[in-house]
Amino acid sequence: MSLLVPVILGSVRSERQGIKAANFIIAKLRERGHEPVLVDPMELDLPLLDKMYKEYPRGEAPEKLERLADLYRRADGFMIVSAEYNHSIPAALKNTLDYFLEEYFYRPSSIVCYSAGRFGGVRDAIALRPVLAEMGMSSLPSVLAIPSIGKALQEDGTSNEPWIDKSAVKFLDEFEWYATALKAKREADGVPG
Repeated sequence: MSLLVPVILGSVRSERQGIKAANFIIAKLRERGHEPVLVDPMELDLPLLDKMYKEYPRGEAPEKLERLADLYRRADGFMIVSAEYNHSIPAALKNTLDYFLEEYFYRPSSIVCYSAGRFGGVRDAIALRPVLAEMGMSSLPSVLAIPSIGKALQEDGTSNEPWIDKSAVKFLDEFEWYATALKAKREADGVPG
């Protein structure tokens, strides 16, 4: 079963490394027959949150928010690609996520985290997991942590480390299981409320 998966990137830095991790996971999702869609805060250029999407009168939200809302409503799960900034979540990622709420409900999320150092962004994943759960997109147990990202991945996302490709298999197996199960349940029974 093909899944529609927004890949939400969290960095807007000029020399960001996260695009490598996004390219890596997008390629892996495509290899499995899924439809990943990059959500890049640098391209979106959203201002700091003033009004959530749901706070606009119907049909009056900015066009880029309408496009994202449509994508998110059709999504089967979310892949979050996040750096670790001071042991926590990058501001651009949090801002991008906070524009929406109901559009995330009853869809799983998985975290691809990275850092320049040896911890691979796991402290960010710890901070990010309850945020995703509160938004209604349960964060799955497995995390794909990529340490030393500057050396680990090439610009196009190709791995320089065989263990990353191997880790991605289990990581994506878990994501597919949850996304497929929740998709079937949404289609069969709708959602509560």
